[in-house]
Parts: sequence; C-alpha cells; structure tokens
Amino acid sequence: MLANTSRVLTEEQREQWAVDGYLHLEGALTPAEVDFFSVQIDRVRMLPGYEPAPGKLPRGHYAWVDHADPNPAAFMDRRDLLTYHQAFIDLIDRPRVFDLILDLMGPYIQFSMSQAIVRASTETFPGYTHTDGGEGQRGIRVSETSRPLAVKVMYLLTDVTEPTSGNFTVFPGSHLRPFPERAERIPNPQMPGAVPLLGKAGDAYVFPHAIWHGPSPNRSGKARKTILYNYCQMFMRAYDFGTPYASLFERCTPRQRRLLGDLGHDFRPGDFFYAPEDQAALMSGSA
Repeated sequence: MLANTSRVLTEEQREQWAVDGYLHLEGALTPAEVDFFSVQIDRVRMLPGYEPAPGKLPRGHYAWVDHADPNPAAFMDRRDLLTYHQAFIDLIDRPRVFDLILDLMGPYIQFSMSQAIVRASTETFPGYTHTDGGEGQRGIRVSETSRPLAVKVMYLLTDVTEPTSGNFTVFPGSHLRPFPERAERIPNPQMPGAVPLLGKAGDAYVFPHAIWHGPSPNRSGKARKTILYNYCQMFMRAYDFGTPYASLFERCTPRQRRLLGDLGHDFRPGDFFYAPEDQAALMSGSA
C-alpha cells in the first residue's frame, strides 16, 4: 500500500489497521533519502548521545555516551535524533506519512521520541517480542473504533526481503489481546503466529504501542538500519524529553513546534489535556 497517494487512509488500510494492527507503506522515503539518512546514521554513531546501558541503568533507560561502537555494521540504538540534522526535524511531519498519523490518531497529539537502530548480522541474537511504553502502558489496549494512545513509524533504510534479516516481526491482531506475562508464555519471533514483515529500503511500518512486535534474528550478512518516530496523545508524557523542546524551536515550523510541546504560552494547569484552539487547524496545515 503506497504511502504517498492519499492524505487519508484507504478503506483497505482502515481494515488492515483494525484487524491486523499495523500498516505497510511502500516508498515512504525516496532512494535518495534512504541514502542520505543511512549516511547520517553512520555519522551519528560517532557522536555523543543516548544509548542503552545494560547493567548500569534499569531496562528501557538510556545513558549519555561519547559514541556508539565505531563499526558501522555493529549494533546501535541511538535516541533523540532531532539535534543531529535538520532533516530529522523535518521528518517529524513528513507529508503523506504524517497525514495518515493524523487520520489514525486525530489532531490532539505530540511527538514523543526518535530512534535509530542498527541490527548487526550475527548468529547469536535470537530476537525478541514486546509491547511499547513500559509496564503500565502494556496493560492498556483500545478497541477498533478508538483513537490509539501511541503510534510509531518505522522507516526502513535497508532491504529486508528475506526472513531472518532482522525483520520487524509482529503478531497480527495482538493489539487487542493481553500480552502474556508468565515467562513460559512470553512470545518470541519463532513462535507460531509471528509474521516477519518483508520490505524494501524506503518502506515504512506504522503500528500502535499495544501490538506484539520486535526484531527477528539477523543472519543476512548485513546490518539492518531503521529510524523510528513515535507519536502519542497530548495528555501522555513524551519519551525523549520532559518539557517543551525549546532548544529546537528556532529550527522548527509552527506545527513542528506544537508537536514538540510549544503551546504558545508558559505552563498553566490544564495544558496538554485541553488543547489550544488552533490545534486542529495547525495539525492539518491550514493554520
């Protein structure tokens, strides 16, 4: 299903979203953009930023490091990409992809996180399956007719046209089911029902926080690169920043500023629960 043919979901896409719980958007990035962002990810890994710190910080937390592994084919999980290049800011509300996010989520949303992941090719990584948002959010699911709480866009910068190439793997329909908590029942990419999604560099996957998802093993002989952007309803906390991202506002359009927390005034009680009057118009681009 093409990402760039409509500003709203097709009926086929609406059905897939409701039943399967995800969308596959073909050609969301052009080949030139794929090359550009791939080079940027190689550059970012050599710069300071937030990376996982297993054994040092609790699960899901990130530590400030001087750089990632210098090997461009090695694992990397870098958070908070917006400061590294204007293109990462402009990707926040990319036309025809962001339009579909608005159609799914409604206008009362904010940008929550950015992330670049490189999955190295290795015989030892088994993959894993999880839901997004931590323990509390895992227990919250929504019906087919409800606006989602949080939605991610995963942009592929590498072809994943064969299984076991670090594929994004989902359990279709699982966004409406509780995630198993007992250790012997926790899903994994090799279990029946898991679907490793195939795609080409430039494609994107759109999925809600509640779907069971994760990476499959990567035995392709090449690293798999992706960029992930997360959007959530305004009343939720952003993942990457706790207050409006004011240091970037001069580089942002009005819509991008709003998505990064600029409500046009200093904090007051009620903020982010009751949106500014121009919210819908600003999100649609008509303000």
